[in-house]
Amino acid sequence: MSDQDQNNEQLENEQQDAEVVNNEAEVQSEEIDAIAHIAQLQAELAEAKATIEGQKDSVIRAAADNDNIRRRASIDVEKAHKFALEKFANELLPVIDNLERAVEFSDKENEALKPLIEGIELTQKSFIDAVAKFGVELVNPQGEKFNAEFHQAMSMQPSEDVEPNTVIAVMQKGFTLNGRLLRPAMVMVSKAP
Repeated sequence: MSDQDQNNEQLENEQQDAEVVNNEAEVQSEEIDAIAHIAQLQAELAEAKATIEGQKDSVIRAAADNDNIRRRASIDVEKAHKFALEKFANELLPVIDNLERAVEFSDKENEALKPLIEGIELTQKSFIDAVAKFGVELVNPQGEKFNAEFHQAMSMQPSEDVEPNTVIAVMQKGFTLNGRLLRPAMVMVSKAP
């Protein structure tokens, strides 16, 4: 083999070696690019997951707020239905009081007035029954323990006959509407002598 053939062969070998090195460098560069691309995609995925978690939390909070608003509105509507008659019932209380006074201070011994008194008593009873159908209840605490939620003490009287803090006289009966106080009973309360 001649020197030139050897040189050509050596040149070809060097070119092949250079191509292999270039190919390896390209493969390495592509691998580095692929690794960088994978890292970028993983970062984007992590960011997307964080966004989803944040939105999931927001959706849960919004649903809870919605449930709370619905529950409050339902309670408000229920209270409105339950206590819509409050003003009207308050206006009827003096009528009940006047019917009671008419019976209390009438001359029950007068035979001519007995039918009239009986009519007033029946009217009073039917009136109290009618308002009771709508949740208005009478509070007549005669002989009961004093309860500041439903009674208003007008005076205290020493008494040996009953325990202290007992209602011994009712000056004006009280009323409740569906358990809520409309008017407290005005009472005289016993105290220890």
